[in-house]
Amino acid sequence: MITFSINGQEVGGEEGWTVLDVARWHGIEIPTLCHHEAMEPFGACRLCAVEVDDGRRTRVVISCMYPIREGIKVQTETPRVANVRRWIAQLLLDESPQAPNIQELAKSFGVTPSRFKKTGVESACHLCGLCIRACQEVVGVQALTFGNRGVLKEVTSPYHRRSQDCIRCGTCLYVCPTGAMEQIFPLVSSE
Repeated sequence: MITFSINGQEVGGEEGWTVLDVARWHGIEIPTLCHHEAMEPFGACRLCAVEVDDGRRTRVVISCMYPIREGIKVQTETPRVANVRRWIAQLLLDESPQAPNIQELAKSFGVTPSRFKKTGVESACHLCGLCIRACQEVVGVQALTFGNRGVLKEVTSPYHRRSQDCIRCGTCLYVCPTGAMEQIFPLVSSE
């Protein structure tokens, strides 16, 4: 058992656990959008940022990927963490202005829509990759992938063609935190 502290509370976890795993085990709330217990951590949204003091330095890290270590001190609600989360909420809102949970998240951090309007936003997808990872890791097929690069990056089927691998199980719809897969799924899995 590895022991350390979160917000001054002594906690413990098993070798291989992350800070987020231990926090959830002990009922300590850390916000996430791209994390799901059934899948390997991905670190796409960065919303689970925490401040870690390892005795040599203090830095902001993402808790879903940061492995626990003996004696570290984790803080989940410092001004640095709040600032990082606020910026992330702003970026997520700018990327997915139509997503109700992103709007609610932004509101909780006091973030308003950017004065720089993104054009061509048709879906609420913020590219967390949960749907892709669920398809691959849970269902065991590769019916979804990321297509294109940069600002054109999107969730799609391989080679932008209707997927022959899709078994229409709906797992991607279930894990999508924004509801964007409801718009994407018919394009990927249609007969």
